[in-house]
Amino acid sequence: MNRQSFPMLALACVAAVLTAGSATAQELPYGLKADKPYEGTTLNILSVVTPQFDGLKLRDGEFTELTGIETEWTFIPFGSLQDKLVTEGIAATGEFDLVNYLDSWGPTNAYWLRSIDDLLEEDGISMDRYPPAFAKSAQFEGETKGFPLRAHAQLMFYRKDLIDTPPTSWEEVIEIGKALKESNPEIAPLALYYNNDGNRQNLFVWLNFLWAAGADVFNDDGTPAWTSDAAIKATEDYVALHTVEKITNEASLSFIEADARQSFVQGNSAMTPQWWWAYSSMINPEQSTLTEEQVGFAGMPAYQGETASYAISMPFSISTYSKQQEAAWEFLKWLSNPELEKKNATEREVAGETIINNVVTHLENLQDAEVNAANANIQIAAFASLENSDIMPQIAEWPEIGDLLSGAIAEAAAGGDVRELMTAAGDQATKLLKRSGRI
Repeated sequence: MNRQSFPMLALACVAAVLTAGSATAQELPYGLKADKPYEGTTLNILSVVTPQFDGLKLRDGEFTELTGIETEWTFIPFGSLQDKLVTEGIAATGEFDLVNYLDSWGPTNAYWLRSIDDLLEEDGISMDRYPPAFAKSAQFEGETKGFPLRAHAQLMFYRKDLIDTPPTSWEEVIEIGKALKESNPEIAPLALYYNNDGNRQNLFVWLNFLWAAGADVFNDDGTPAWTSDAAIKATEDYVALHTVEKITNEASLSFIEADARQSFVQGNSAMTPQWWWAYSSMINPEQSTLTEEQVGFAGMPAYQGETASYAISMPFSISTYSKQQEAAWEFLKWLSNPELEKKNATEREVAGETIINNVVTHLENLQDAEVNAANANIQIAAFASLENSDIMPQIAEWPEIGDLLSGAIAEAAAGGDVRELMTAAGDQATKLLKRSGRI
């Protein structure tokens, strides 16, 4: 080698080092940290059973490849999830690094769910990427507790072969229902769910009436607001669909939401208000007697000329008991990225398994043309529904208060006096709120 070759060799070595350094420092997608600082970590994840999260689990090899972090998922049916969450909070063992829960359970568990506002700021992630109701559902007392990765808008599903034009108001629901009783007496016009099931599902549609009437659950001072004249009238009209108008399925008193959905897919009811995720099951031949041509959907009907709807979510949060919170945050960043969400709502096969899921929560995906094309434009309908949506009150006392309301509405739907029942529930709630120091 001659002397002139040394400078060229040195430059080549420097270039190689710089190139390697650049590759090491190169930013990873989704804001993940480079150089795999948590490689070898295993995260334990508690999740509800749903095709949406099955699809995410089947894709998490990408996360492990990027970060070196392994994942172990534990799937729990929705009916058992709340008890499992409570047990985890009391045990304080940190068995699960991340947990999935219904938003209305958040306030009572907030003490052991990590606030992530500092992490959001550090990584430049804004909760504005979600519809306001979804973002609100993952927050408690001004702190963000997680991401609303499974979240739902309400829609009115109807039989297109029986109903030419979907109802735009509850008055039209009644009109259509009475006509159907004459033309198709073997099919109930409307499947509702008035059962006091312990999960307060009979409040889901009631809130539409309440908010559209200009009423609310609580007054500004925290006292019960459901005893106002406007609120009582709205509750009476909600109950009257069953007791007076008699357009509901006869079993609606015992129905929970799933029962009403089953009544619809079995061809026993012509309309039912449901969460938007149900559409895929309604047209799935393995789960429904109906075809895609028979199932239509529209926004929730207006009441007194106003439309309001209830939104719900199941956030993912990091446990404060976890010893791997930094790695858990890396997983949340990956899990919540809109690109992954879009794939999960448009690709029907993952790792050789069929996954049918239409749930997206990011504003960009709700309005995305490809996402809507893959899902009969249901995201556009959901987006419109979410424009005037809210969530159940986020206070620690809500489970007890919600149960009082749920019980009162169930009794009213069975023929009880609405004003007496709602007033009694208000009195009991006031005592509870005073004991807790809320008012």
